[in-house]
Amino acid sequence: MAAEADGGFLVQAATYLGAAAIAVPLFNRLRLGSILGYLAAGVVVGPSALNLLSHEEGVFHVAELGVVLFMFVIGLELSLARLWAMRRSIFGLGLAQVAVTGVAIAAILVAATGMPAPAAVIAGLALAFSSTALAMQLIKDRRETGSKYATRALPILLFQDLAFIPLLAVMPLVAGEMTAADEQSLALDAAKTLGVIAAIVVAGRFLLNPLLRVAASSGSREAFAAIALFIVAGTALLVDWAGLSMALGAFLAGVMLAESAYRHQIEADIEPFRGLLLGLFFISIGMRLDLNAIVDAWPIVLLGAAGLVTLKAIIVYALARAFRAEHREAAKAGAVLSQGGEFAFVVFSLGGASLLFTAEQATLLSAVVTLSMAATPALLLLADRFTRPKGAGAEGLDGPSADTDHVIIVGFGRVGQIISQVLMNSGVRVTAIDRNPDHIRNAERFGFKVYYGDGGRFDTLFTAGVLESRGVILTMDDREAVIRAVEGVRAWTPDLPVFVVAHDRLHEIAVRPLGPDVVVRETLESSLLMSREVLRSLGFAEAVIDEFIEEFRRRDRERLLAQMDEGPEAGAHLMHQPFGAAKDPR
Repeated sequence: MAAEADGGFLVQAATYLGAAAIAVPLFNRLRLGSILGYLAAGVVVGPSALNLLSHEEGVFHVAELGVVLFMFVIGLELSLARLWAMRRSIFGLGLAQVAVTGVAIAAILVAATGMPAPAAVIAGLALAFSSTALAMQLIKDRRETGSKYATRALPILLFQDLAFIPLLAVMPLVAGEMTAADEQSLALDAAKTLGVIAAIVVAGRFLLNPLLRVAASSGSREAFAAIALFIVAGTALLVDWAGLSMALGAFLAGVMLAESAYRHQIEADIEPFRGLLLGLFFISIGMRLDLNAIVDAWPIVLLGAAGLVTLKAIIVYALARAFRAEHREAAKAGAVLSQGGEFAFVVFSLGGASLLFTAEQATLLSAVVTLSMAATPALLLLADRFTRPKGAGAEGLDGPSADTDHVIIVGFGRVGQIISQVLMNSGVRVTAIDRNPDHIRNAERFGFKVYYGDGGRFDTLFTAGVLESRGVILTMDDREAVIRAVEGVRAWTPDLPVFVVAHDRLHEIAVRPLGPDVVVRETLESSLLMSREVLRSLGFAEAVIDEFIEEFRRRDRERLLAQMDEGPEAGAHLMHQPFGAAKDPR
């Protein structure tokens, strides 16, 4: 029996891995994204098609660990201070989105289907929730976690996570199943929730860093990874016990460690588990798609999915604009939050069991949610394409065009201007790209031709003729754009010389593993030049100054390599040691 069970598990695991290995590269090649690939794989191998994977709740619960790990990583990129600064957006924009969307959908359900008002309100609020996993993964895949529209989307998603538990709490009341004991337990549940959040904050403040320090000092990467996973799992179980979303608890744990010296190593250790389990989550979503229900009522399902994404996108856009968002960020926020979410599956399942919804209603609403999730990547691409800056700020500016035998400089700020002048005076042809219209127009006043475009996007570099260029120089202030550009160039032209001006040490640590030929820190050389002049004025001989400067470069390089391998604190002692016996300045 045990052998059969093991064999069944291995067959299921091999099917999942094989489906992902085939679908994801195929959909990436078609530029449709990995998420659609996972969803399509789930549909094909699920019970509605080939039935290679059985649709069991256990699969979905295991897959939820991917969402938990993902939200933990998102939390690592924030901090408690930044989260506190977002409180107005969370309880302002987030509350408005859930309330307005829920009421609007409820009104449509009552008018179009005759659904009783109490059930319609529950369904409307459930459909108002978006998929945290899907939305944040799309943002992360596009490397736009620090973008303006992402900062609008995240508070809404956080409020939805907070609002889900009260929604579940009132469902028995709406269904007429609320007992006196249930009413008495509401206050206890609220107190339990507040106590758990306070415990997470206190533990993050005083316990997590010492625990990680002990694991790091052991010298075992396996032990460190186990501690990191334990922190995530323990926090998720604690908040689940309190009735909160496990993803929200993992997010809070990540926020507590956002300023920790170990955050980069934690993220690196968790990443493989996060990727695989999150892929399983999206496959399980695809498995939930009931093709028979869609075929039997395809006009209703397709119209419902189209109406849902359109209505939610419009409402989020309007509310974001009301909260002073720009047109482009509001449109992209609306697109990325346009789908129904995984919470809706839970609500419709419980609602069907309590007879709040009929079996047919629960099935059709679940199918609408799944289709809306599948449509989101395409909708975000459309929003990005049709809101790309072409108006007042960039009006009259030329985009780059294909050229050959030239050097591309991306970023025409102070550093880019100096580099371009030296190269052009040396007879090297330069194609300069910048996405700041003010930089471009200022450059034109001094006779420079600078093209408008986002050099962090490989399609912009491709249009500029990067495949026929002699090299690329990246001097942008946007760190994420630099990383995207290096990754794109290395993927398409591995041998092309790439030169990067890093903003600071952490930026250099992030970009060096990607394989640029040369990385120069923006402030390093000017600081060393100033140090040389100060030592010269103090009477030190040139040979001694050269020795000091080279010794500093050597130690700085050693410290950089140590930090890349072991974390931000590694190698710090190298910079505080004297260079040796005092030198005779004469």
